[in-house]
Amino acid sequence: MANDWKDRLGVVFSTNPDFNYENEEEQQQETIPANQQDLRVLLDRKKRKGKAVTLVTGFVGSDDDLKELGKRLKSKCGVGGTVKDGEIMIQGDFCKRVIELLKADGYKVKRSGG
Repeated sequence: MANDWKDRLGVVFSTNPDFNYENEEEQQQETIPANQQDLRVLLDRKKRKGKAVTLVTGFVGSDDDLKELGKRLKSKCGVGGTVKDGEIMIQGDFCKRVIELLKADGYKVKRSGG
């Protein structure tokens, strides 16, 4: 291991001669293929002052792939939205359109309550 002291800032000294410093690097979750994804699409109005938001949940994979999917859905629907906490939020009621787009990309999609 390289003797890079900056990686060890904030680490308490150990008297164990076999001690190895462990860096807590985030492991990217591997994205599973579209046909194995089980996505849920629902319309949500909670905590949004009555404004409707189409939520896509259940994505299994890396944050970058989730953001890319969210970007594609937002552009195809022609509206804004965001990707956070493992969910894609599309502004407005676009459940049918989002389901059609996801199915066209090969995802397994179900409409949830809401």
